[in-house]
Amino acid sequence: MLKGKTALVTGSTSGIGLGIAKALAVQGANIVLNGFGDVDGAKAELEALGARVAYHGADMSKPADIEDMMRYAAAQFERVDILVNNAGIQHVARIEHFPTEKWDAIIAINLSSAFHATRLALPAMQAADKGKGWGRIINVASVHGLVGSAEKSAYVAAKHGIVGLTKVTALENATSGVTCNAICPGWVLTPLVQKQVDAKAAAGGISNAAATQQLLGEKEPSLQFTTPEELGALAVFLCSPAGNNVRGVAWNMDGGWAAQ
Repeated sequence: MLKGKTALVTGSTSGIGLGIAKALAVQGANIVLNGFGDVDGAKAELEALGARVAYHGADMSKPADIEDMMRYAAAQFERVDILVNNAGIQHVARIEHFPTEKWDAIIAINLSSAFHATRLALPAMQAADKGKGWGRIINVASVHGLVGSAEKSAYVAAKHGIVGLTKVTALENATSGVTCNAICPGWVLTPLVQKQVDAKAAAGGISNAAATQQLLGEKEPSLQFTTPEELGALAVFLCSPAGNNVRGVAWNMDGGWAAQ
C-alpha cells in the first residue's frame, strides 16, 4: 500500500517508534530512522522486512539537527511522505520540585521537535500529487494529551500541546491530501515502562506480574498493555485511503483510561 512512500519516524530505534516503523515497512514504505540505542539492530529488523532504511541521529532538542535530518531524508528518498513525530522523554516530580532544565528538555523534545519537523515536511507534502498534496503526519501524543496525572507537569503540558498542534495542522491542510492526526496510547510495554514495573516490584517486594497488575490497575481498566504492534496498525490505517478524511483526531488507544 505504501510502496514508493518514505516514512520518517523520530525516536524509532526501539519501543513505539520501532513498532510503527515496522508496520509501515511491511506496507512497502522506505524508512528513515532516528534515535539513540541499538541502531544496527533496528535497521536489521526493518531490512529483514524488505524496507530500504536510512538513519539520522538528530538530537531532537536542537532545531538545527532537525533541519539537517529533514535535508538528509530528502537527499536519500526525495521527500518525506509520512512523518511520525514520536521522540519523547519523561521526568517525574511535583511542580515545585521540577528541575527547570528537565522542563525545558521535555518541552523541546516532546513538543517543539514536532513543530520543527512538521514545518519542514509540509512544503513537499503540499506540492505532491501535482499540487493536490499527499502526506500523513502522525503525532504520537499520549493519553496524557487528554487527561492529567500528578507529578508529570511537563509531559502532560507537552502532550496537550501536541494534540493542539495536531488540530491546527489538520485545519490548515483540510482541503488538501495532507492529513494530521494524533495517537494517544495509555501504558505501552516499552523498555522504559518495564523499568518502572521492575522498580515497583523491587520497592514493594512483590512479583513482576503483581507489579504489572498494580501499575495497570491504577489507570487502565482493561488491565492490559497496548502493544507497539497495535499502534503500528493504527498508523497504517491513518496512512491508508480509509484515513483520507480522518483529520485532527486525537485517537486514544488506552484500554479505557480516558473513558473514566
